Amino acid sequence: MTAQPESHSATKTGAAATVSETLRSDPIVRVSAVILCVIAVTAALDIGQVIFAPVCLSIVVGTIFAPPVERLSRLGVPGWLSAGGMVLLFIVFILTAGAAFVVPLSDWLDRLPLIWSRLQAQLISWQGFFSSVASLQEDLRNAVGQKGGMQVSVEDNSAVESVFYFAPAFVAQVILFLASFYFFLLTGPHLRRAALQLSSDGEGRRSIVTAFRTIESRLSTYLISISLINAGLGAAVALSMWLLGVPSPLLWGMMACVLNYVVYLGPAIMVLLMSAVGLATGNTPLAILTPPLTYLALNLIEAQFVTPTVLGRTMTLNPFLVFLAIAFWIWLWGPIGGFVAVPLLLVVGTVLEIMNDPAHASPSVAAHSDTLSNS
Repeated sequence: MTAQPESHSATKTGAAATVSETLRSDPIVRVSAVILCVIAVTAALDIGQVIFAPVCLSIVVGTIFAPPVERLSRLGVPGWLSAGGMVLLFIVFILTAGAAFVVPLSDWLDRLPLIWSRLQAQLISWQGFFSSVASLQEDLRNAVGQKGGMQVSVEDNSAVESVFYFAPAFVAQVILFLASFYFFLLTGPHLRRAALQLSSDGEGRRSIVTAFRTIESRLSTYLISISLINAGLGAAVALSMWLLGVPSPLLWGMMACVLNYVVYLGPAIMVLLMSAVGLATGNTPLAILTPPLTYLALNLIEAQFVTPTVLGRTMTLNPFLVFLAIAFWIWLWGPIGGFVAVPLLLVVGTVLEIMNDPAHASPSVAAHSDTLSNS
Protein backbone atom coordinates (compact mmCIF):
# COMPACT_ATOMS: atom_id res chain seq x y z
CA MET A 1 0.00 0.00 0.00
CA THR A 2 2.89 2.38 0.63
CA ALA A 3 4.62 1.64 -2.66
CA GLN A 4 1.96 3.44 -4.72
CA PRO A 5 2.36 6.91 -3.13
CA GLU A 6 6.13 6.55 -3.30
CA SER A 7 6.00 5.67 -6.99
CA HIS A 8 3.59 8.55 -7.61
CA SER A 9 5.96 10.96 -5.83
CA ALA A 10 8.89 9.59 -7.80
CA THR A 11 6.94 10.12 -11.03
CA LYS A 12 6.20 13.76 -10.12
CA THR A 13 9.84 14.34 -9.21
CA GLY A 14 10.98 12.78 -12.48
CA ALA A 15 8.53 14.92 -14.48
CA ALA A 16 9.74 18.10 -12.74
CA ALA A 17 13.33 17.12 -13.45
CA THR A 18 12.46 16.50 -17.10
CA VAL A 19 10.82 19.92 -17.43
CA SER A 20 13.78 21.61 -15.73
CA GLU A 21 16.22 19.78 -17.99
CA THR A 22 14.21 20.78 -21.06
CA LEU A 23 14.23 24.44 -20.02
CA ARG A 24 17.99 24.35 -19.54
CA SER A 25 18.85 22.48 -22.72
CA ASP A 26 16.37 23.85 -25.27
CA PRO A 27 16.81 27.63 -25.93
CA ILE A 28 13.53 27.84 -27.87
CA VAL A 29 11.56 26.48 -24.91
CA ARG A 30 13.43 28.79 -22.57
CA VAL A 31 12.72 31.89 -24.70
CA SER A 32 9.08 30.86 -25.09
CA ALA A 33 8.72 30.50 -21.32
CA VAL A 34 10.23 33.94 -20.79
CA ILE A 35 7.86 35.48 -23.36
CA LEU A 36 4.84 33.83 -21.72
CA CYS A 37 5.98 35.08 -18.29
CA VAL A 38 6.38 38.63 -19.61
CA ILE A 39 2.90 38.53 -21.17
CA ALA A 40 1.39 37.16 -17.96
CA VAL A 41 3.10 39.78 -15.78
CA THR A 42 2.09 42.60 -18.15
CA ALA A 43 -1.53 41.42 -18.13
CA ALA A 44 -1.50 41.20 -14.33
CA LEU A 45 -0.06 44.74 -14.02
CA ASP A 46 -2.69 46.04 -16.43
CA ILE A 47 -5.60 44.33 -14.70
CA GLY A 48 -4.37 45.35 -11.24
CA GLN A 49 -3.48 48.92 -12.20
CA VAL A 50 -5.71 50.42 -9.51
CA ILE A 51 -3.65 48.61 -6.84
CA PHE A 52 -0.19 48.22 -8.35
CA ALA A 53 0.22 51.75 -9.73
CA PRO A 54 -0.26 53.71 -6.45
CA VAL A 55 1.76 51.14 -4.47
CA CYS A 56 4.67 51.35 -6.94
CA LEU A 57 4.47 55.15 -6.89
CA SER A 58 4.54 55.15 -3.09
CA ILE A 59 7.70 53.03 -3.08
CA VAL A 60 9.44 55.34 -5.57
CA VAL A 61 8.44 58.49 -3.68
CA GLY A 62 9.13 56.84 -0.32
CA THR A 63 12.73 56.21 -1.37
CA ILE A 64 13.34 59.96 -1.13
CA PHE A 65 11.94 60.18 2.40
CA ALA A 66 13.41 56.92 3.72
CA PRO A 67 16.88 58.29 4.69
CA PRO A 68 15.45 61.13 6.88
CA VAL A 69 13.13 58.62 8.59
CA GLU A 70 16.08 56.34 9.37
CA ARG A 71 18.12 59.25 10.76
CA LEU A 72 15.22 60.27 12.99
CA SER A 73 14.86 56.67 14.18
CA ARG A 74 18.57 56.61 15.16
CA LEU A 75 17.96 59.76 17.20
CA GLY A 76 15.25 57.95 19.16
CA VAL A 77 12.15 59.29 17.37
CA PRO A 78 9.45 56.58 17.18
CA GLY A 79 9.04 55.11 13.72
CA TRP A 80 5.31 55.80 13.52
CA LEU A 81 5.92 59.46 14.38
CA SER A 82 8.71 60.04 11.84
CA ALA A 83 6.84 58.17 9.07
CA GLY A 84 3.60 60.02 9.83
CA GLY A 85 5.45 63.34 9.88
CA MET A 86 6.96 62.66 6.44
CA VAL A 87 3.57 61.72 5.02
CA LEU A 88 2.05 64.89 6.49
CA LEU A 89 4.92 66.95 5.08
CA PHE A 90 4.35 65.43 1.64
CA ILE A 91 0.60 66.17 1.80
CA VAL A 92 1.24 69.79 2.78
CA PHE A 93 3.72 70.17 -0.08
CA ILE A 94 1.28 68.73 -2.64
CA LEU A 95 -1.60 70.90 -1.40
CA THR A 96 0.58 74.02 -1.45
CA ALA A 97 1.78 73.30 -4.98
CA GLY A 98 -1.78 72.57 -6.11
CA ALA A 99 -3.03 75.84 -4.63
CA ALA A 100 -0.27 77.70 -6.47
CA PHE A 101 -1.45 76.08 -9.72
CA VAL A 102 -5.18 76.75 -9.37
CA VAL A 103 -5.46 80.55 -9.63
CA PRO A 104 -3.17 81.25 -12.62
CA LEU A 105 -4.29 78.08 -14.40
CA SER A 106 -7.95 79.09 -14.16
CA ASP A 107 -7.02 82.48 -15.61
CA TRP A 108 -5.36 80.79 -18.60
CA LEU A 109 -8.32 78.46 -19.08
CA ASP A 110 -10.42 81.59 -19.57
CA ARG A 111 -8.04 82.60 -22.36
CA LEU A 112 -8.56 79.39 -24.33
CA PRO A 113 -11.07 81.00 -26.76
CA LEU A 114 -8.55 83.77 -27.48
CA ILE A 115 -5.78 81.22 -28.06
CA TRP A 116 -8.03 79.22 -30.38
CA SER A 117 -9.03 82.29 -32.40
CA ARG A 118 -5.40 83.33 -32.80
CA LEU A 119 -4.47 79.81 -33.84
CA GLN A 120 -7.18 79.91 -36.49
CA ALA A 121 -5.87 83.26 -37.69
CA GLN A 122 -2.39 81.80 -38.03
CA LEU A 123 -3.74 78.77 -39.88
CA ILE A 124 -5.48 81.00 -42.40
CA SER A 125 -2.07 82.18 -43.61
CA TRP A 126 -1.23 78.50 -44.25
CA GLN A 127 -4.47 77.90 -46.12
CA GLY A 128 -2.75 77.69 -49.49
CA PHE A 129 -0.34 75.06 -48.24
CA PHE A 130 -3.10 72.97 -46.69
CA SER A 131 -5.17 73.25 -49.89
CA SER A 132 -2.24 71.88 -51.86
CA VAL A 133 -1.85 69.00 -49.39
CA ALA A 134 -5.57 68.24 -49.57
CA SER A 135 -5.45 68.27 -53.37
CA LEU A 136 -2.47 65.91 -53.34
CA GLN A 137 -4.29 63.62 -50.91
CA GLU A 138 -7.36 63.52 -53.17
CA ASP A 139 -5.20 62.69 -56.19
CA LEU A 140 -3.57 59.84 -54.26
CA ARG A 141 -6.98 58.51 -53.24
CA ASN A 142 -8.19 58.54 -56.81
CA ALA A 143 -4.97 56.82 -57.93
CA VAL A 144 -5.40 53.91 -55.50
CA GLY A 145 -9.15 53.73 -55.99
CA GLN A 146 -10.23 54.77 -52.46
CA LYS A 147 -13.27 56.88 -51.76
CA GLY A 148 -12.83 60.02 -49.75
CA GLY A 149 -14.76 61.10 -46.75
CA MET A 150 -13.71 60.13 -43.30
CA GLN A 151 -16.55 59.33 -40.96
CA VAL A 152 -16.27 60.57 -37.42
CA SER A 153 -18.64 59.40 -34.73
CA VAL A 154 -18.98 61.38 -31.55
CA GLU A 155 -20.39 59.71 -28.51
CA ASP A 156 -22.44 61.83 -26.18
CA ASN A 157 -20.80 61.37 -22.79
CA SER A 158 -21.76 63.64 -19.96
CA ALA A 159 -18.79 65.23 -18.16
CA VAL A 160 -20.64 65.02 -14.86
CA GLU A 161 -21.27 61.32 -15.47
CA SER A 162 -17.56 60.77 -16.17
CA VAL A 163 -16.60 62.58 -12.95
CA PHE A 164 -18.96 60.44 -10.89
CA TYR A 165 -17.53 57.34 -12.55
CA PHE A 166 -13.82 58.12 -12.04
CA ALA A 167 -13.92 60.03 -8.72
CA PRO A 168 -14.30 56.98 -6.42
CA ALA A 169 -11.45 55.14 -8.16
CA PHE A 170 -9.23 58.22 -7.93
CA VAL A 171 -9.97 58.72 -4.23
CA ALA A 172 -9.29 55.03 -3.58
CA GLN A 173 -5.93 55.28 -5.37
CA VAL A 174 -4.97 58.37 -3.35
CA ILE A 175 -5.84 56.62 -0.07
CA LEU A 176 -3.95 53.50 -1.14
CA PHE A 177 -0.94 55.61 -2.12
CA LEU A 178 -0.82 57.44 1.22
CA ALA A 179 -1.28 54.22 3.21
CA SER A 180 1.42 52.42 1.22
CA PHE A 181 3.69 55.45 1.55
CA TYR A 182 3.30 55.45 5.34
CA PHE A 183 3.81 51.72 5.82
CA PHE A 184 6.79 51.66 3.43
CA LEU A 185 8.53 54.32 5.53
CA LEU A 186 7.52 52.60 8.77
CA THR A 187 8.55 49.05 7.84
CA GLY A 188 11.54 49.67 5.55
CA PRO A 189 14.16 48.29 8.00
CA HIS A 190 11.93 45.31 8.83
CA LEU A 191 11.63 44.45 5.13
CA ARG A 192 15.41 44.40 4.78
CA ARG A 193 15.78 42.18 7.86
CA ALA A 194 13.13 39.81 6.47
CA ALA A 195 15.03 39.66 3.18
CA LEU A 196 18.12 38.53 5.11
CA GLN A 197 16.27 35.38 6.15
CA LEU A 198 16.22 34.28 2.50
CA SER A 199 19.85 33.22 2.83
CA SER A 200 21.54 31.25 5.59
CA ASP A 201 25.22 31.85 4.76
CA GLY A 202 27.06 35.10 5.45
CA GLU A 203 28.04 35.75 1.84
CA GLY A 204 24.46 35.45 0.64
CA ARG A 205 23.20 37.76 3.39
CA ARG A 206 25.89 40.29 2.53
CA SER A 207 24.87 40.18 -1.15
CA ILE A 208 21.20 40.74 -0.27
CA VAL A 209 21.98 43.73 1.93
CA THR A 210 24.36 45.12 -0.68
CA ALA A 211 21.64 44.87 -3.32
CA PHE A 212 19.11 46.62 -1.06
CA ARG A 213 21.51 49.38 -0.10
CA THR A 214 22.85 49.95 -3.61
CA ILE A 215 19.35 50.21 -5.08
CA GLU A 216 18.18 52.49 -2.29
CA SER A 217 21.28 54.68 -2.57
CA ARG A 218 21.15 55.02 -6.33
CA LEU A 219 17.40 55.52 -6.51
CA SER A 220 17.44 58.10 -3.73
CA THR A 221 20.40 59.92 -5.31
CA TYR A 222 18.70 59.88 -8.70
CA LEU A 223 15.34 61.16 -7.45
CA ILE A 224 16.84 63.90 -5.26
CA SER A 225 19.22 65.00 -8.02
CA ILE A 226 16.46 65.04 -10.63
CA SER A 227 14.20 66.99 -8.26
CA LEU A 228 16.89 69.63 -7.73
CA ILE A 229 17.60 69.80 -11.47
CA ASN A 230 13.89 70.14 -12.28
CA ALA A 231 13.51 72.83 -9.63
CA GLY A 232 16.45 74.71 -11.20
CA LEU A 233 14.90 74.34 -14.66
CA GLY A 234 11.57 75.59 -13.34
CA ALA A 235 13.25 78.62 -11.76
CA ALA A 236 15.10 79.36 -15.02
CA VAL A 237 11.89 79.06 -17.05
CA ALA A 238 9.98 81.30 -14.61
CA LEU A 239 12.73 83.92 -14.68
CA SER A 240 12.94 83.81 -18.50
CA MET A 241 9.17 84.16 -18.91
CA TRP A 242 9.18 87.06 -16.46
CA LEU A 243 11.94 88.81 -18.42
CA LEU A 244 9.99 88.23 -21.65
CA GLY A 245 6.87 89.75 -20.09
CA VAL A 246 4.83 86.53 -20.29
CA PRO A 247 1.92 86.52 -17.81
CA SER A 248 2.01 84.03 -14.90
CA PRO A 249 5.72 83.19 -15.13
CA LEU A 250 5.60 81.21 -11.87
CA LEU A 251 2.95 78.90 -13.34
CA TRP A 252 5.10 78.03 -16.35
CA GLY A 253 8.12 77.47 -14.13
CA MET A 254 6.15 75.02 -11.99
CA MET A 255 4.75 73.30 -15.07
CA ALA A 256 8.26 72.91 -16.49
CA CYS A 257 9.47 71.45 -13.19
CA VAL A 258 6.64 68.90 -12.90
CA LEU A 259 6.53 67.83 -16.54
CA ASN A 260 10.29 67.36 -16.70
CA TYR A 261 9.94 64.25 -14.50
CA VAL A 262 8.46 62.49 -17.55
CA VAL A 263 11.44 62.34 -19.88
CA TYR A 264 10.80 63.20 -23.57
CA LEU A 265 7.01 63.41 -23.26
CA GLY A 266 6.99 66.11 -20.56
CA PRO A 267 9.21 68.56 -22.48
CA ALA A 268 7.14 67.93 -25.65
CA ILE A 269 3.95 68.86 -23.78
CA MET A 270 5.71 71.92 -22.37
CA VAL A 271 6.67 73.07 -25.88
CA LEU A 272 3.02 72.84 -26.92
CA LEU A 273 1.98 74.85 -23.85
CA MET A 274 4.61 77.50 -24.55
CA SER A 275 3.43 77.67 -28.16
CA ALA A 276 -0.12 78.29 -26.92
CA VAL A 277 1.23 80.99 -24.60
CA GLY A 278 3.04 82.58 -27.56
CA LEU A 279 -0.19 82.58 -29.57
CA ALA A 280 -2.04 84.23 -26.68
CA THR A 281 0.55 86.93 -25.98
CA GLY A 282 2.47 87.55 -29.22
CA ASN A 283 1.43 89.65 -32.21
CA THR A 284 4.29 88.80 -34.57
CA PRO A 285 5.78 85.44 -35.62
CA LEU A 286 8.92 86.20 -33.61
CA ALA A 287 6.93 87.06 -30.48
CA ILE A 288 4.84 83.89 -30.88
CA LEU A 289 7.91 81.66 -31.24
CA THR A 290 9.98 83.29 -28.48
CA PRO A 291 8.42 81.44 -25.46
CA PRO A 292 8.71 77.90 -26.93
CA LEU A 293 12.19 78.56 -28.32
CA THR A 294 13.34 79.95 -24.97
CA TYR A 295 12.06 76.86 -23.18
CA LEU A 296 13.69 74.59 -25.77
CA ALA A 297 17.04 76.31 -25.23
CA LEU A 298 16.81 75.93 -21.45
CA ASN A 299 15.70 72.29 -21.73
CA LEU A 300 18.57 71.58 -24.14
CA ILE A 301 21.09 72.98 -21.64
CA GLU A 302 19.53 70.94 -18.83
CA ALA A 303 19.33 67.67 -20.77
CA GLN A 304 22.69 67.79 -22.52
CA PHE A 305 24.95 69.44 -19.94
CA VAL A 306 23.46 69.82 -16.44
CA THR A 307 21.87 66.37 -15.95
CA PRO A 308 24.84 64.31 -17.27
CA THR A 309 27.24 66.37 -15.14
CA VAL A 310 25.20 65.99 -11.93
CA LEU A 311 24.27 62.32 -12.27
CA GLY A 312 27.54 61.08 -13.75
CA ARG A 313 28.17 57.81 -15.52
CA THR A 314 26.76 55.57 -12.78
CA MET A 315 23.28 56.97 -13.42
CA THR A 316 23.57 57.17 -17.20
CA LEU A 317 20.96 55.03 -18.99
CA ASN A 318 20.64 54.08 -22.62
CA PRO A 319 18.34 56.70 -24.24
CA PHE A 320 16.64 54.07 -26.39
CA LEU A 321 15.88 51.92 -23.34
CA VAL A 322 14.59 55.01 -21.51
CA PHE A 323 12.29 55.81 -24.43
CA LEU A 324 10.97 52.23 -24.57
CA ALA A 325 10.45 52.15 -20.79
CA ILE A 326 8.52 55.42 -20.81
CA ALA A 327 6.38 54.33 -23.77
CA PHE A 328 5.62 50.98 -22.11
CA TRP A 329 4.74 52.32 -18.66
CA ILE A 330 2.67 55.24 -19.99
CA TRP A 331 0.74 52.75 -22.13
CA LEU A 332 0.28 50.53 -19.09
CA TRP A 333 -0.36 52.99 -16.24
CA GLY A 334 -0.75 56.43 -17.80
CA PRO A 335 0.83 59.46 -16.03
CA ILE A 336 1.92 57.37 -13.02
CA GLY A 337 3.74 55.04 -15.38
CA GLY A 338 5.56 57.96 -16.97
CA PHE A 339 6.82 59.05 -13.55
CA VAL A 340 8.00 55.63 -12.35
CA ALA A 341 9.42 54.43 -15.71
CA VAL A 342 12.97 55.74 -15.32
CA PRO A 343 13.32 54.81 -11.59
CA LEU A 344 12.15 51.26 -12.35
CA LEU A 345 14.59 51.03 -15.26
CA LEU A 346 17.35 52.23 -12.93
CA VAL A 347 16.41 49.53 -10.38
CA VAL A 348 16.45 46.79 -13.03
CA GLY A 349 19.82 47.99 -14.33
CA THR A 350 21.27 48.04 -10.82
CA VAL A 351 20.01 44.51 -10.06
CA LEU A 352 21.53 43.18 -13.29
CA GLU A 353 24.80 44.96 -12.51
CA ILE A 354 24.96 43.46 -9.01
CA MET A 355 24.15 40.00 -10.36
CA ASN A 356 27.03 40.26 -12.84
CA ASP A 357 29.45 41.83 -10.35
CA PRO A 358 28.34 41.61 -6.69
CA ALA A 359 31.50 43.41 -5.52
CA HIS A 360 30.67 46.51 -7.58
CA ALA A 361 28.89 48.32 -4.75
CA SER A 362 30.40 51.53 -3.51
CA PRO A 363 32.63 51.38 -0.39
CA SER A 364 30.09 53.20 1.76
CA VAL A 365 27.32 50.84 0.71
CA ALA A 366 29.51 47.79 1.25
CA ALA A 367 30.55 49.00 4.71
CA HIS A 368 26.94 49.57 5.68
CA SER A 369 26.09 46.12 4.33
CA ASP A 370 28.68 44.50 6.58
CA THR A 371 27.35 46.41 9.59
CA LEU A 372 23.73 45.43 8.97
CA SER A 373 24.48 41.81 8.11
CA ASN A 374 26.46 41.36 11.32
CA SER A 375 23.72 42.90 13.46
